[in-house]
Order: sequence, then structure tokens, then C-alpha cells
Amino acid sequence: MKTQVKPPRKYFITRRLDAFFAGVYNAFHFVARFFKELVLPPFEGKEIIRQCYEIGYKSLPLITLTGFITGFVFTKQSRPSLSEFGATSWLPSLVAIAMIRALAPLVTSLITAGKVGSNIGAELGSMKVTEQIDAMEVSAVNPFKFLVVSRVVATTLTIPMLMMYTAFVGLMGSYLDIHLNELTSFTTFLQKAFEKITFLDFLSSLIKAIAYGFTIGIVGCYQGYKASQGTEGVGRAANSSVVISMFLIFIEEIIIVQIVNYFRFL
Repeated sequence: MKTQVKPPRKYFITRRLDAFFAGVYNAFHFVARFFKELVLPPFEGKEIIRQCYEIGYKSLPLITLTGFITGFVFTKQSRPSLSEFGATSWLPSLVAIAMIRALAPLVTSLITAGKVGSNIGAELGSMKVTEQIDAMEVSAVNPFKFLVVSRVVATTLTIPMLMMYTAFVGLMGSYLDIHLNELTSFTTFLQKAFEKITFLDFLSSLIKAIAYGFTIGIVGCYQGYKASQGTEGVGRAANSSVVISMFLIFIEEIIIVQIVNYFRFL
């Protein structure tokens, strides 16, 4: 009599859950390797500066347009509600608080995730599938330090500067709308805009921008670095970089706002 042999179990839990936990482990391993390579010499200073130029300077036209429109439209949309209570004089303070606390970091990071994150994912993915990264290892160049560390450091440094610029052009858009309607002078606008802003507002925006910049860089590099299957894999890496970055940015926004509000109301 034949005994039936039970087939070996292929998956620890299920195929999808196994793949999910493996992906989480690989992502944490990738982040840990980034911090290890970050502190070890040699340091790729020239490449970091070049990446800051590519990310920051070339994003300025898009950031300028979106930041200005955000400030202008937010002011225009807020005016009817405030005018019902005769409180249109509060518009500069309202717009400044909204821009510095939330809109500037979010608008900057979402625009940058779409433009820069996809570029990083596609660029590194293309280098991966065409074996250029393997060629760098053969030629005694550390591709992780040269490609990954430089880009993540550049996004982490550049996004806070772009965020401050977005807040500035957003306030200029707001000033244009307020000046056209209330004939408010530029000096009065600035005085009213910053009278309710605190150091905690600036600090929380800076922390947000640094977190978002790091997220955009590390996600783009991770997706590009693990790309496979030719041009289809490159497209998938670029698309995943944008989607995952935006998802994580919103999660971080919720967490940071909760922490800041805790200290604000102490």
C-alpha cells in the first residue's frame, strides 16, 4: 500500500504576505545600508552638489508656478467666508499660517515626488537593467555611495530650501489678490502675515520638508535599484517611486502634525 507524501509547503504564510514582509525587510536593509555608507569615506561631494542643482534649480519653474497659484487661489477661496463676518483683514495671517504650516511642505514635496522621484527611479532602473551598476562595481566604484547616497542627501537638503521658496511665492500670490481687492500695502501685508507665526511653525515645516525629502530620495533609489525585466521594469520603478513616496508623505504628515500639536498645546 502506497503512502501519500505531503507536498512541501512553498510559502511561510501566503505568497502575497511572504512577498510583502520580504519587501519590508529589504527596504529596511536598504535604509540601514544608506546610513552606513553615509558616514564612511570617501564622500561624493561633487556628485551631491550636482544632484542638488539637478533637483533644486531645475524644479524652480514648476515650484514657482504651483506655489504662486496655490497662494493666490487659497486667498481667493477664503475671502467669501471671511467677508461674511467682516474679517477680510485676517486674510494675510490665515494664508501665512496655512502656507507655512501645511501647504508649502505638501505642495513642494508632492510636486517634487512627481518630477524628481520618478526621474530617480527611471534613471537608476535603466542603469540597473542595462547592467551599468554592475559595471561600476567591476571598475572599483561603489555604485551605492555614488548613486544612492548622493541622491538621497541631495533631496534631503534641497526640499527644505524649495519649501521655503514655495512659501515665499505663495505669499506673493496671496499679496497680489489682497492688494487688488483691498489695496493693502506690501509692508502692512507682511506685518499681518507674520504676526501669528511662531518658531514652532517654522520648525515643524522644516522637519516635514527634511522627512519628505529623505522619503522621496530613498524610495526613488530603492525602486530603481531593484528594477528588473527591461523597459517594463524601468517604467514600473518610476511609477512606484511616485505612488509610494506620495503615500508615505501623507502618512508622515499625519504623524508629524499629531506630534507638533501635542507640543503646541502643552
